[in-house]
Amino acid sequence: MFIIELIYKVPLTEIDAHMKAHVIYLNKHYKAKNFLMSGRKIPREGGIIIATASSKKEIEKIIKRDPFYKNKLADFRLIEFNASQKAEDINELIK
Repeated sequence: MFIIELIYKVPLTEIDAHMKAHVIYLNKHYKAKNFLMSGRKIPREGGIIIATASSKKEIEKIIKRDPFYKNKLADFRLIEFNASQKAEDINELIK
């Protein structure tokens, strides 16, 4: 599993101008079962995506398709981890 951290490099007006394309990208990878969860950081200086894939190389390819990456709007930090435990009621805890 992976945590993808986005760190915005440009003003929010530029981020917002590309948000529709970013959401289309996110939805594509939700449908492909690559993305499990995502959202804005607080304060709004970037975002987080929880992802799964067969390899780090595959996730790196997916990241490179993000409009925020392609337009150099954000830096991306990739953290790989082994999800060895989860809350039994995880669906109820995620709001």
